[in-house]
Amino acid sequence: MTEMGCIGVVGCGQMGSGIAQLAAVNGYEVWLHDADSVALSKARESISSRIENLVLKGYLTKGKGTEAIRNLRCTSNLEDFHSADMVIEAIVESEDVKKKLFVQLDNIVKSSSILASNTSSISITRLASVTSRPSQVIGMHFMNPPPVMKLVEIIRGASTSDDTFNATKSLAERFGKKIVCSQDFSGFIVNRVLMPMINEAFYALYTGVATKEDIDAGMKLGTNHPMGPLELADHIGLDVCLSIMKVLHAGLGDSKYLPCPLLVQYVDAGRLGRKKGVGVYNYRTQNGTHFPFRDVSL
Repeated sequence: MTEMGCIGVVGCGQMGSGIAQLAAVNGYEVWLHDADSVALSKARESISSRIENLVLKGYLTKGKGTEAIRNLRCTSNLEDFHSADMVIEAIVESEDVKKKLFVQLDNIVKSSSILASNTSSISITRLASVTSRPSQVIGMHFMNPPPVMKLVEIIRGASTSDDTFNATKSLAERFGKKIVCSQDFSGFIVNRVLMPMINEAFYALYTGVATKEDIDAGMKLGTNHPMGPLELADHIGLDVCLSIMKVLHAGLGDSKYLPCPLLVQYVDAGRLGRKKGVGVYNYRTQNGTHFPFRDVSL
């Protein structure tokens, strides 16, 4: 495969914008796509601001910072990915939505291009099956937030070639990341272990074992976790946690992966975590803003 020079990223949320920032800072031409032009504009401003902060703190030279911002291009047209050597999707954790995107990308990008998914749980083999290039489809799961977290989880589908794996591994290493490799099983490594812990923390809250504060404090102080499982769930997004638990339950067929009813209830109520201002915890400012949810954990 040819040397990578241009990286496409689909989805301008926290994950997508973070991946785009990494690529731009490391010298790649980057196309960042989102159908929402307003969100895309905000993402560009946020990425530029973060790069400028890296320059101010001495992590980047002024020249490198200027170059990184210049490397970033934003678009609402997937056709602009025609020259990309790799496209990394970082969209909603839905197999159907991802498959639809991969069909579109397969018809746009060069025949030599790699299609990578930042999915945290969905089968790479199934995503690859809707393309004409299954050997060039791979999982590249960044941790949140991508510019800060050191790990990238790489997942090979049933047909992923050695060339595709080696090119993806080299890119992650150029980003300064440590690599772990997982077989293509539901949840891979990180979420196969992490999400049942978060789900169990919800069961502990649901059944009245302890308050949310004590559950989180117990795990932070008792097991040296930097963040408690319920606080972490709010950071990830409760909808994402629920989606992954459903994938684990469907893919592995064990009742231990059944989502906690309280997690389901919070998502149904729109309590999705930090991104919505309320999840397990309330993140809304105390300025008279109406808080419409009864906290069932009290």
